[in-house]
Amino acid sequence: MKQDTPATSVSAGENVTKTSSRRKFLKSSAYLGAVGASGVLGGLPLAPSASAQSTFQAASTNPSGQRRRAIQAAAYQDLLRAEQTGRASDWDQIPLDATATRRLANPQGAYRFIFAGLDGHATRMRPAPSFRSAESAAEVGEVYWQGLTRDVPFNHYDTDAGIGAALADLNGFSEAVGPKQGGLVTAGTIFRGPTPGDLNGPYISQFLWKDVPYGPSVIEQRYEKPLPVDFMVDESNWLNVQRGGAPAETLNFEPVFRYLHDNRGLGEYVHRDVLFQAYLNAGLILLGYGGAAIDSGNPYFNGNIDNQGAFTSLGGPYVIDLVTQAGNLGLNSAWYHKWLEHRRLRPEVFGGRVHFMKTGQRSYEIHPDLLDADCVAEAFSRSGTYFLPMGFTEGSPTHPSYPAGHATIAGACTTTLKTFFNEDFVIPDPVVSNDDGTALNPYGGSALTVGGELNKLASNISLGRDAAGVHYRSDGVDGMLVGEQQAISLLQDYSVALNEDFGGFSLTKFDGTRILIRGGNVEPN
Repeated sequence: MKQDTPATSVSAGENVTKTSSRRKFLKSSAYLGAVGASGVLGGLPLAPSASAQSTFQAASTNPSGQRRRAIQAAAYQDLLRAEQTGRASDWDQIPLDATATRRLANPQGAYRFIFAGLDGHATRMRPAPSFRSAESAAEVGEVYWQGLTRDVPFNHYDTDAGIGAALADLNGFSEAVGPKQGGLVTAGTIFRGPTPGDLNGPYISQFLWKDVPYGPSVIEQRYEKPLPVDFMVDESNWLNVQRGGAPAETLNFEPVFRYLHDNRGLGEYVHRDVLFQAYLNAGLILLGYGGAAIDSGNPYFNGNIDNQGAFTSLGGPYVIDLVTQAGNLGLNSAWYHKWLEHRRLRPEVFGGRVHFMKTGQRSYEIHPDLLDADCVAEAFSRSGTYFLPMGFTEGSPTHPSYPAGHATIAGACTTTLKTFFNEDFVIPDPVVSNDDGTALNPYGGSALTVGGELNKLASNISLGRDAAGVHYRSDGVDGMLVGEQQAISLLQDYSVALNEDFGGFSLTKFDGTRILIRGGNVEPN
């Protein structure tokens, strides 16, 4: 690392800068003791160093033999060494495959410190489910079915035969994942999130359908939708992507822009979205509803301040600024946990393990729930292989899976929005897409509240990445909880920076508990 430049001392003996003390911490065992990867990491375009290449030249040249495995192990050791030292020079020395056109996705971002809210290493999450576990088997099974039913309209989930097959299969796993009714995954719960509001109303949040007031214009939320083609279901394309090569397949689109109405469209939304886009849009929609949608604790809207208006504090610019700050803050924790803690392999790599084991080319400790599942047999019946059908030609991003960056952003941004808006406010004139996404129709079901639809928005974005095949359920659900931690810490810092006589930020967490943030502290509410 670069040598720190000493700062001017504030008092006698105080000549260590905040930055240098942080760098000392960065080198400590407390920060760098994270080596418990949840599976054999795959899907990164790693190659051997020159020394590793020469060491293993004498080994078998069989592509499935010792030489390949030893080279990959050597490259992975290069990565682990860089993680342990944190030195930029060691990261620079990690070699990529000779055919790779993609680079590792910003692993040094894992060491980034921030000045409002929690640093990434200060957030907590459970260990990722292990590779051999029944939970991982069920999560992979769910991702297979999300791919296999990618083109089924959400409106048809209660009648579609493919969804019916998915329900029968998923309920047969020894640790079926996701929300349930009567102990079973149902057409009303499949692929949905676990938070309050997720099971109420349409699958898609109102904030992904409603027009967005954007200054002097209005944005209609129709999006490009890919043609119904899946990718990386043959060995050559799968292996090329794992090595970091440019995709040989092409993603093509329908000529008509459509409202989100199936997982094909949702997966593509979270393929190309600006990462805080959905929450910026939600904030603008909510601000357009006027004072009735504002949280009752805001002194400018509850009558405590009646001779002034909110603006740079507790007003529109303040809200939007904090929401976008929360987005990048969420990534801070995701990158720490991805690279320095869990290093979980991506679903496409897990699907590759399934394929090579089912075809007798390899042996892995994969739970029999998955190997014997209908989803694996259905994948084979469609493509002649057991690979996971992918929504993106390039497969997953080149960083580990757990947690999902989209999910930590979702958790941070929606938590921030919930503090400024009345969670009990009922969304006016709710809508639902028709079956093909060409129109929005009035929705006449149960009332949809701001809190419930913000929770649903977070789940839509987080689990929409699963629908594309690039994440598992726990990447999303647990990632949202990490983002929530960071948003709460951000609000703790901002709660002491206001001049108004302000009672604090209140919100409902994803687990349904109410909290109040004031004076830098978090209290039950």
